[in-house]
Amino acid sequence: MKVLIVGLGSIAKKHINAIKTIDANVSLFALRSSRDAFHMEGVEDLFSLDEASLHQFDFSIISNPTYKHCETIKSLIKLDIPLFIEKPLSNNLQIDDVLKKIVAEGIITYVACNLRFLPCIQFVRDWLQKHLSRINEINVYCGSYLPEWRKGINYKENYSAIPEMGGGVQLDLIHEIDYVYWLFGMPEKVRKTLTNSSSIGIKANDYANYCLEYKNFNVSIVLNYFRRDSKRTFEIVLEDGTIFVNLLEDKVFFRGETIFSSNLKISDTYLEQMKYFLNCLSNHTFTFNSVLNAYDTLKICLT
Repeated sequence: MKVLIVGLGSIAKKHINAIKTIDANVSLFALRSSRDAFHMEGVEDLFSLDEASLHQFDFSIISNPTYKHCETIKSLIKLDIPLFIEKPLSNNLQIDDVLKKIVAEGIITYVACNLRFLPCIQFVRDWLQKHLSRINEINVYCGSYLPEWRKGINYKENYSAIPEMGGGVQLDLIHEIDYVYWLFGMPEKVRKTLTNSSSIGIKANDYANYCLEYKNFNVSIVLNYFRRDSKRTFEIVLEDGTIFVNLLEDKVFFRGETIFSSNLKISDTYLEQMKYFLNCLSNHTFTFNSVLNAYDTLKICLT
């Protein structure tokens, strides 16, 4: 297997580790923007698309900063290979021409939202299809402390804190919007509040509050960068009780009783995600989070 990578940051390393676990003999190449870029052991550097076109890649991973995604996707379409794109798809909605080109060329795409592979989320999805009680309210919360995300890096200089680079909690933590979309589809209306007035002092939004209106219920999604004691939860208030999900512990409760638990962590989902993507490639099937699906999620986030 030969894989082309664009963007060798921390998230790329997670995808690389997942690939190597599946195929220890994988050949990895990186399309670099500069000859002065650091070299990663075990990865061969390429410095132009022409150079990359000399190889027959099985797929490409796009994991550079969000604001570069659209440009990168455009350039890689020429290689006619499947695209594994780190979330979010883009930092804006002006990508219609790219989407049309991908559809016209029939390119397999997957936008990486790994929480779909967390067992507690998958359990809830299956459970809701069998438990037909009416939903009255849904509350989603994700809060963590951005200054401690990346050890040894000034968080104010990282893309997460810089709006021009696609930073901001609403894009960084789009996972929450994604799994709500995956479970319940597109809302009828979206209202939101975005601010950057907390104590961490960044230019990008560090707080987001969404209200998604569906036909019979509303979904509240709260995201922030400034909570020191990390919390990632999801609750569904049903007519006959409340289902509560703790994503950090991978547990599900209903009416206060544990109905599901596992020892898997969010970090384990990168491997399951890559297995899923490679299976789609081997079977020549489209993924459940193509660029078109991810564009729906992006519309919820940015509209």
